[in-house]
Amino acid sequence: MSSPDVLVVGLYFAVLVGLSVYGAHRGYLLYLYTNSRLPGPPPRGRTPAPAPRLTVQLPVFNEAYVVERLLAAVARLRYPRERFEVQVLDDSTDETRSIARRAVERWRARGLAISYHSRAVRTGFKAGALAEGLRLAGGELIAVFDADFIPPPDFLERAVGAFADPRVGMVQARWGHANRRYSLLTRLQALLLDGHFVLEHGGRHRGGCFFNFNGAAGIWRRAAIESAGGWQHDTLTEDLDLSYRAQLAGWRFVFLPDVVAPAELPVEMSAFKSQQHRWAKGSIQTCRKVLPAVLRADVPWRVKAEAFLHLTANFNYLLVLALCVLIVPALVARTATGGAQGLLLVDAAVFGLAAVSIVTFYGVSQRAIGGRWWARLRDLPAMVALGLGLSVNNAVAVIEALSGPTGEFRRTPKYGVRSQGDPIAGGGRRRGERLQPLIEIAFGAYFTLAVGYAAAAGVYGAVPVLALFQAGFLYAGFASRAPRYETGPAGDGPAGGGAQ
Repeated sequence: MSSPDVLVVGLYFAVLVGLSVYGAHRGYLLYLYTNSRLPGPPPRGRTPAPAPRLTVQLPVFNEAYVVERLLAAVARLRYPRERFEVQVLDDSTDETRSIARRAVERWRARGLAISYHSRAVRTGFKAGALAEGLRLAGGELIAVFDADFIPPPDFLERAVGAFADPRVGMVQARWGHANRRYSLLTRLQALLLDGHFVLEHGGRHRGGCFFNFNGAAGIWRRAAIESAGGWQHDTLTEDLDLSYRAQLAGWRFVFLPDVVAPAELPVEMSAFKSQQHRWAKGSIQTCRKVLPAVLRADVPWRVKAEAFLHLTANFNYLLVLALCVLIVPALVARTATGGAQGLLLVDAAVFGLAAVSIVTFYGVSQRAIGGRWWARLRDLPAMVALGLGLSVNNAVAVIEALSGPTGEFRRTPKYGVRSQGDPIAGGGRRRGERLQPLIEIAFGAYFTLAVGYAAAAGVYGAVPVLALFQAGFLYAGFASRAPRYETGPAGDGPAGGGAQ
């Protein structure tokens, strides 16, 4: 091989080594989940007497389609009413304000202790709203639900018992999926989130590592929030940020995998990508903020190492994007010489181990959830393809986190859909959202040519791998450019505005 070819192949294998480190980390979490034991299950199933005063906070921003459903679900939560209050923290700029205010008045007339709060300026976005609500809250426990959640009536009864241990600062429930079967996209998101909650949260919790509040379907001890410095808005993932600060302050977190709060998954690719962009950018911002303190903390080195890999995980997308650029030139360089079949065997081993790791990881998580778990695994190849297709979107987020200001907290549109065929509403796209799909489609075309080259060169083992890249980028690109249909909040016809 020529010197340029050697350089390309060398960089390609360096990227594979970096990705393999994070792949091994996934295996470590699986090990923690299957081999670690907690001291014992936290007490739950009965609200302690007297029940702690509890405030439910509902941060809302332009959620006309789901806010009434949220309030109805929260009003059904079983908890001693003299120890229970609800705050609607509404930063909306559209008709959500009037919808939410009327709903609050209806529930207050029925005897629910519920208050409505609206800010003129969205300082700090969600973190700012939560901080303002905390200042007015009367609860020693603070439960948080985003607008798209539908908590079951027994949620508090089953979760509050964990606070019998005075060291517990936060309890996180598992997210369910109200519209899992809506489309291929929602099924793939459900797989990803199930793996995150069951194995990542489960493994970290069982192994005594740091894990995080997910922004909703969790309960905080007020003292934990305040002792950790409160809600701060210098990152886009205020939940991850506060979680690490609280655990560094000595608070213990509890994950309850069998307490499930259903939520609505994004039904549009553009909305899903916006959510992923925010999570990726915010996690790297949080990494820059808290990782030095984690590395200085008086905790075991295995906990520090796991936290390092957790907080830096989204750097993976830079490596994946580099792999997208290098994989085809590296293939061409090796097949052109005719003497690099040994290196191609290394590829086969690496990608084969990755496939086994992914199937095992998500297979274990789906089996833990139950039901026809084996049938859900049929979507795994599409899930892997989607992850590859997101690499441009999330790599841009990582670069922004390293180079730019905090940025705007952009909500993920939700429409109250439950089953296939329910109408959705949408608005216009920003310039970046119009350009990015074209880049993804271009990558898809690039890998289409690569599939043809590999087949013509007789490197048939590379075809399935290249086809995953091809499918992922084409799906991400074309789905992002799909037309949006606007409906009113009741889903019964066209309407201007709505949840933009």
